[in-house]
Amino acid sequence: MRLPDELSTLRQVAPAGFAVRVLERAGVPAHRYDCYVRTDSPVGPLYVAHGRGAVTGAAATDWYADDAAFEEAYRARTRRSVLCGTKPPPGLARALRGRDRTLRYDFGPLPDEQSAVLQATRLIPFGQLRPTGWLAREAGLPALAPAEVMAAVRANPVPVLVPAHRVCRDDGLPADCGLPAAFEGRLREGEGVDAERVERFVRMGARFLGSGTTRIFCYPTCAHARRITARHEVPFTSADEAAAAGFRGCRSCRPATV
Repeated sequence: MRLPDELSTLRQVAPAGFAVRVLERAGVPAHRYDCYVRTDSPVGPLYVAHGRGAVTGAAATDWYADDAAFEEAYRARTRRSVLCGTKPPPGLARALRGRDRTLRYDFGPLPDEQSAVLQATRLIPFGQLRPTGWLAREAGLPALAPAEVMAAVRANPVPVLVPAHRVCRDDGLPADCGLPAAFEGRLREGEGVDAERVERFVRMGARFLGSGTTRIFCYPTCAHARRITARHEVPFTSADEAAAAGFRGCRSCRPATV
């Protein structure tokens, strides 16, 4: 056997974190590169990239042929190198269970408006839906058009963790957030979003749901709205209609007139 052929038989795939350890030993500071880990999630394995104290990207592993393809796509988007590591960012496991309280995010080279929309997207509670108008208002950009809001949502480089799958259209149906439809559906189903209930209110033209006992109205997926018994449900087609009927907006889900 020729020497090059003999040497090729010794080739092995480097273990996870090997490149990072080499750079650490060589004294290369961590801010010069980003890292990623493979981690389990409620919708299957994810790549989660992070660096400089912030989460910088996420993707399902089966969206890429292999780790190298993910790394190449990441470099093309961020202009930064990313290496396979072993340490997840602190707070990641909690965030994947729907309790994202400590993670910081770096959305990369997105316009400020789109970053503001994505920060507002993080405010949508687990298992609930919010329309584009709500997102624009929470982002401090109430004049932003729905198409501009959706452009920001679809530019989200951190799906699953930044829950774009919780954005809905103005009629209440889940919006196309730019991910594979089946993946979006699994995310919402995993959070307990009741698709049949959502569709029932859409068919009724009900964008808001009031309680006949508390005289408070909410978005239909708000946790408070889900506790309204059927005989006390008061559907409204608009916030103005609810206000005219003497209902006030929920302070938790903050419908339009709150």
